[in-house]
Amino acid sequence: MDDINKRDNIINTLEQEIEDEEFPPTSNIYNSWVRGEYELSSNDDSNIPTKQCRFFDKHGFILIQNFASIDEVLSMKSTMEQIVNNEWHKHESTEVFRTDDKQCDAQGKSDYFLDSADKLHFFAETSAIIEESGELKEEYKSNKLTALNKAGHGIHTRPGPFKDYTSNKVSKLLRDLGWKAPVVPQSMYIFKQAIIGGEVTSHQDSTFLYTTPKQTCIGLWLALDEATLENGCLWVRPGSHKERVRRQFVRNPEHFGKSLTGDSDDGDSSKPQMIFRKLHNEDDDITWEGGLPTDLHQAGFIPVPCKKGDLLAFNGELDHLSLPNTSSNARHTFQLHCIEGEEAGITWSNENWLQYPSETSFMKL
Repeated sequence: MDDINKRDNIINTLEQEIEDEEFPPTSNIYNSWVRGEYELSSNDDSNIPTKQCRFFDKHGFILIQNFASIDEVLSMKSTMEQIVNNEWHKHESTEVFRTDDKQCDAQGKSDYFLDSADKLHFFAETSAIIEESGELKEEYKSNKLTALNKAGHGIHTRPGPFKDYTSNKVSKLLRDLGWKAPVVPQSMYIFKQAIIGGEVTSHQDSTFLYTTPKQTCIGLWLALDEATLENGCLWVRPGSHKERVRRQFVRNPEHFGKSLTGDSDDGDSSKPQMIFRKLHNEDDDITWEGGLPTDLHQAGFIPVPCKKGDLLAFNGELDHLSLPNTSSNARHTFQLHCIEGEEAGITWSNENWLQYPSETSFMKL
């Protein structure tokens, strides 16, 4: 409870900054993160940003307590357990998921990762897998759920609690925050296992979900368990969303050739499938990119512990991370990433790792 109180004190201080600002501005021009600058209109209430929206635009994130009910949370957890037990076959080799400096290698050994865009594939913790064979270690075979790092990336497309949650509550929230034609490229169920659940290094989501002519990605991080400092709650760096995307995770043209979808045969399959492309040399002072700062607080990060059902929403340029789970309790979350769709003049980069089959489109909200 002390951690929750500290969180509330920090957020209250950030809220006070909103209260202290003059609103509406004398210029009558409002700067929305997703929409850009636009003129406020006294004749259109939908054009006036709420206090929640203004907090999001200024600090890059919002915390909404009790966004999902306990029944919704329990339904998601039980449904995922059934999916894992029925669909993840323990006798088959599997892939691990990493966010460290070996990320390109781990996500580029086969097409299993790339083919998960509109499906549900399973990715294990590195410590739960026998490296030579890719099979589960014996101690995890009786409880496969405890071996997984994540499942993704098309969970929201399946009928059931994940799709219902996405279609209803999320759609309304995004429009309240300024999105005009939101679509859902991906969803993930993150397990953050007890003891073995590793760190997620500092990153910006738009690195992986890049849009043009501007960034429109929003991450929606729903706590399905209590998220604490001990089991790996999220840390965010308020205000960092005003910085540019530092690097881009792209399909390697040396591997894929002229067709970044892999349809051509002029690529070199010995090259890695995915690479990081550095975008801005002047951002070299962010020394923790792809890693962790030596001192989180000094670097400007704050922890955001959550209770079951709490939602942390943040835009794609916000710096965030999570530390290893050192507790005896898992920390499950369901995470969505949404962007503005083509109807809002936004284009999904054809270099992004995630590409749906040509006849399939992202879910519209």
